[in-house]
Amino acid sequence: GHRPARMQRLAAYALITRPTAEHTAQGEEQVLLTRISARGFHSGSWTLPGGGVDFGEHPRAALVREVREECGLDCEVGTILEVDDVAVTGTAPNGRHEEFHGVHLVFAATVPAGAEPQVTEVDGTTDAVAWVPVARVLGGELPVLPVVRAALAARR
Repeated sequence: GHRPARMQRLAAYALITRPTAEHTAQGEEQVLLTRISARGFHSGSWTLPGGGVDFGEHPRAALVREVREECGLDCEVGTILEVDDVAVTGTAPNGRHEEFHGVHLVFAATVPAGAEPQVTEVDGTTDAVAWVPVARVLGGELPVLPVVRAALAARR
């Protein structure tokens, strides 16, 4: 019988937050998110900055590289907050039937105060980057991948 190809991917993601400009008594904050372009799976969804760890690359180095590539920012990687994963079976972008297992290492990270992100990849898998109020994410106001909610829950 036919069995789907198996694919596993290790990725590192950054949870980067800052207080809102209109800091409130409830401690409102913003989280740095990237939006997946039409070139990526889950296009139009928002996720944390980060991505695949290359063979032989340290996950923290991969995260610094990915944040720079996607957001144009240098970050300092802190402690690991969460190990999340996703498993899907279906048709991959290349047309192959596969079982996909994504393992996500979520790290706390910081960027310089006042840093404003900008998309730096041309024709990449990120088409927007923004500071988004955490309340909007938790309130379901924009489509986010599950890793975003897992990261926000892990920080508490």
